Amino acid sequence: MRYILIIFISIAIFACGSKDSLDNFTNPKPNVLFITIDDLRPQLGCYGDTVIQAPNIDRLASRGLVFQKAYCQYALCGPSRSSFLTGLRPETTKVYDLHRTLRDYDPALVTLPQLFKNNGYQTHGLFKVFHVVGFDPALFGNKDDAESWSDGAQWIPSRSAWGPQGDSIYQSSKRACLAKGEIGYGNIPRSYALEAPEIPDSLLSDGEMALEAIRRLRSYGNQPFFLATGFYHPHLPFVAPKKYWDLYDSTDIVLPQNQYLPKDAPPYVALNTNELRSYPDIPDQGEFSDSLKRKLLHGYMASISYVDVQVGLILDELERLGLHQNTIVVLLGDHGYQIGEHNHWCKKHCNFEMATRVPLIIAYPGQKSGGQATESLVELLDLYPTLAELAGLQPPDYLEGQSLVPILEDPNSEIHQAAVSSYRMGGRHGTSFRTQDIRFTSWEKQGEETNYELYDHQIDPDENVNRAGWLEYQDMRRALETYSP
Repeated sequence: MRYILIIFISIAIFACGSKDSLDNFTNPKPNVLFITIDDLRPQLGCYGDTVIQAPNIDRLASRGLVFQKAYCQYALCGPSRSSFLTGLRPETTKVYDLHRTLRDYDPALVTLPQLFKNNGYQTHGLFKVFHVVGFDPALFGNKDDAESWSDGAQWIPSRSAWGPQGDSIYQSSKRACLAKGEIGYGNIPRSYALEAPEIPDSLLSDGEMALEAIRRLRSYGNQPFFLATGFYHPHLPFVAPKKYWDLYDSTDIVLPQNQYLPKDAPPYVALNTNELRSYPDIPDQGEFSDSLKRKLLHGYMASISYVDVQVGLILDELERLGLHQNTIVVLLGDHGYQIGEHNHWCKKHCNFEMATRVPLIIAYPGQKSGGQATESLVELLDLYPTLAELAGLQPPDYLEGQSLVPILEDPNSEIHQAAVSSYRMGGRHGTSFRTQDIRFTSWEKQGEETNYELYDHQIDPDENVNRAGWLEYQDMRRALETYSP
């Protein structure tokens, strides 16, 4: 019964007007630096990790608010980005994959950067903001949104995300596929999954993008801007200059303890590893050795440290130019990531905590909550109304998120009873509710009985035992079955 009271307790939402928020800024049009990092899970010092080396993100956290319980709405790049850049749930836009676009839903909708553009801002998107991968636009399913940007398109780097060996493999595989007429998004040739080249940071796409972001910052002068920078790594392939690999020792890396499926979970949450196995240096079948697992985790960590340095370059330039005095900085991961938990590798295909929980940091001048953390439940689609309120802009009335300003003013405030994520696979639609203590997921498929997952985070934070069928959880399960965000 205590859980039910937690779920249904009334939440007092603090009224905090735009004017009060704007008092923190030096002019009535604060800038926005919007940093997205692909496949970044909360494996950072500011989230309690004692091994990862990401001092620049931690530096941002030291002056901003760290959201400990932030969740994406869909554990896949394109749908997640379409959600937080429109303030709408995937169930509304029907963007569940990398093919449908938000304009297919409504050509007239106003995206987050578009709102700023319509209000006199210079808006620019660099690299992977919407699902734009770059390098080979015809192959990678790029889904830009021209209406969002002042120059009509996201900037794409000339460098690839993989090192010299991987790039050579990619180009030769591409030529072979083109010769056979067998090339498309479903069978894109791959580079190596792991590479530690001894090259400058700028010879990979994220390093090139950081330099472009610096150039843009220098160009704005007194013009208000919304600059969105989308880092590709630590997305596969795990490629970073060797100096970042040298920060870690593979033999010291500890693998997850729960490399097995949750007890009594539906069988279809056992996933394949096709994304990882598509790389030529990864076995096509069979169990991964512990040695390979450590190398993969090593590569993931090196990629985080590489991106962290690029983030630091941008933040340093923001401060050097004095723009930090009037700029809201947002840093987030677009969805979670699995590195062996439940024997899963990579992203998507499920609604587990590791798939849906993301890092989120918001920092701005005069912030009351600077240097603090909050346990309040939040969703990425809350970013749209939040930034609109902080900037004193009137957002569209159809947004489905809620402003985070009450939490930014008081980290103990709450605006959600549950954070909602979803995923579709095999004809099933999985809807997951994360309360403070519980993760509850229902899997529905027409003509089949609905299956449920229920994990009690107070006693099972790694989600290893599905308690949906346990007698003592039935009242809670029935309450969550009828919950509506």
